[in-house]
Amino acid sequence: MAISSFAQVHVATPNVEMVLKAEKGSRLEIMYFGSRLSEADAANIEAAGVPGHNAYPPYGMSSHSEAALEVTHADGNMSTVLVVEGVSSENDVLAEITRIRLKDTVYPFYVTVCYRAYKEVDMIETWTEIENLEKKPVRLTRFDSGYLPVRLGDAWLSHLHGTWSNEGMLVQEPLARGMRVIKNKDGTRNSHTDHAEVMISLDGKPQENHGRVIGAALCYSGNYEIRIDTRDTDYHEFFAGINPDNSAFTLSHKEVFRTPELALTYSDEGLSGVSRNFHKWGRKYKLAHGDKLRKILLNSWEGVYFDINEPGMDQMMADIASMGGELFVMDDGWFGVKYPRLTDNCALGDWKVDRNKLPNGIGWLVEQAHKHGIKFGIWIEPEMTNTTSELYEKHPEWVIKAPEREVVTGRGGTQLVLDLGNPEVQDFVFSIVDDLLTENPEIDYIKWDANMPVSNHGSQHLSMDRQSHLYIDYHRGFASVCDRIRAKYPDITIQACASGGGRANWGVLPWFDEFWVSDNTDALQRIYMQWGTSYFFPAIAMASHISAVPNHMVFRTTSLKYRIDVAMSGRLGMEIQPANMTEEEKALCRNAISEYKEIRPVVQMGEIYRLVSPYDGRDMASLMYVSEDKSEAVFYWWKTETFHDAHLPRVRMAGLDPSRMYRIRELNRIDNVALPYEGLSFSGRFLMENGLEIPLRHKVDYHKQDDWSSRILHLVCDE
Repeated sequence: MAISSFAQVHVATPNVEMVLKAEKGSRLEIMYFGSRLSEADAANIEAAGVPGHNAYPPYGMSSHSEAALEVTHADGNMSTVLVVEGVSSENDVLAEITRIRLKDTVYPFYVTVCYRAYKEVDMIETWTEIENLEKKPVRLTRFDSGYLPVRLGDAWLSHLHGTWSNEGMLVQEPLARGMRVIKNKDGTRNSHTDHAEVMISLDGKPQENHGRVIGAALCYSGNYEIRIDTRDTDYHEFFAGINPDNSAFTLSHKEVFRTPELALTYSDEGLSGVSRNFHKWGRKYKLAHGDKLRKILLNSWEGVYFDINEPGMDQMMADIASMGGELFVMDDGWFGVKYPRLTDNCALGDWKVDRNKLPNGIGWLVEQAHKHGIKFGIWIEPEMTNTTSELYEKHPEWVIKAPEREVVTGRGGTQLVLDLGNPEVQDFVFSIVDDLLTENPEIDYIKWDANMPVSNHGSQHLSMDRQSHLYIDYHRGFASVCDRIRAKYPDITIQACASGGGRANWGVLPWFDEFWVSDNTDALQRIYMQWGTSYFFPAIAMASHISAVPNHMVFRTTSLKYRIDVAMSGRLGMEIQPANMTEEEKALCRNAISEYKEIRPVVQMGEIYRLVSPYDGRDMASLMYVSEDKSEAVFYWWKTETFHDAHLPRVRMAGLDPSRMYRIRELNRIDNVALPYEGLSFSGRFLMENGLEIPLRHKVDYHKQDDWSSRILHLVCDE
């Protein structure tokens, strides 16, 4: 570790750099954030007229401005003044960590502003460590992870908004004067209504593959708040951190409060360039098992719902195995003794097999899966219980409940949230997973659900003067449980399902391999949701399933080919009862699974290039994935509207090597006649400058025609 008081501090990745001014005894300032600078430009940055901004502005001495930190000191003083005390750095094979220690000018109160700059990806993480050395506790009422000034100009904000079954919808808007706030107060999940990730385009209306863009993602599983304040200055001021609403934190003597990481990146290759930075960083350093290809699975939920039984599960396992699948997941409805889980209003917490449904237990199902040549997975919801359950009868003190109030229930009129701030509850939640995997060590996959927010504020575990710690302690407990599970079961695959896409967040994914994008599996709406989600999360983490029609959520009927082509743009799976499929439909899925296995490395590990957005109103959408060495690519095209006399744009590709030749092959072909360029080769330059004409309809027998059209093209370099 090197310690210094240098005035200029450089935090840099291969292509991104942050420059800070850290003079001992003065405030820490951010001077620059963007592409890497030359030594001469860095040395002259102040002379260029770039003003320094307080890198972690505290409240009190400039009270009219937004603050990243708000503290009430032990004597009641609400002002804080922080100056640089020293700079230290740690260098390892993955990243360089820079720590800049700040001290209040009066009180023994410290804030260490930390930066982690990765050496192989363009991502800088920042967080703070707040330390109280005052003799008595201090009260923290705001504790952001980081701050970034963005020069005023034609800046646009891209972010994700939605709701249950309509998650990850893209919103793009110019940054105008005033305050823009994006926040979450769910308590347990945090990405249904809004996401804790944003992009800021600096060159006008956002473009996918051109223009300067800043990306930011708060890596936190709980309530968050992002603020962009644009006042009477030349800067947008960006803040991100834990949502402080009703979460004031009492910091005891010698206690350190560590904020979650805020990940920052930059690209001059547009929105898709920032996405590629997030995806590469996520797969390499954040996502559980981000370097391992995901299995193709069948989940039982939409196929049978709560109608779990041994013959049905065995039949579904046999069917997915016959189609080339690799994993079967038994969803909700397998447990409960005193209160059998026949609907969603009972038995959560009573994780004992319902022997009326499964007389031979989980072990028999695992054995059957093995006989079929596939793996077995199972659904649990370990953070929750029902008022109708043996667990609640035994431990009513374990649930989140406001003092002196009746419990507030959720799903099914009976669901409750367990208080993960309570160590006894943490032990219980860990034991759910531990018991399942100890008794059935060949279980390969867990679908971990969370179907209720914190609906009333109160902890029966916390003292009355610490009730405001509820949300923070819950997620500390969640992290502790997940750490224990991963320490003992490092190889298990775990999906984060939270009423669908409620836990699509980089603060959750270090313990989880993927997330369920949405409970809505309608192929058309999934194009929009998965498009937005792809801004920050790679395809390997996005569970995308082929489902039945009419869709169980929107009752739309789309073609099986269309449903397949949408699902194959993420982590492919099935959410259907194969017994209800025709042999022709099974054959189409069998072929799709086989072809997905061919392109799986490119889709799950490749670099994304979004080409035509479904949000642009051009009646179609298109994107592609390109292997890192540019030897292979997968191109997707979906028609989203059907009108007579339609004239859709020809899509130019991106990310290819202009000097190499790429042979074209259509996947999931249903046409009676091959595309005219099937088997032919084109240069990367031609494909990126001109593209290929995509027919608006499929050439199939008359009785098979419909209004849905989609294509997947596999591009492979000629030897």
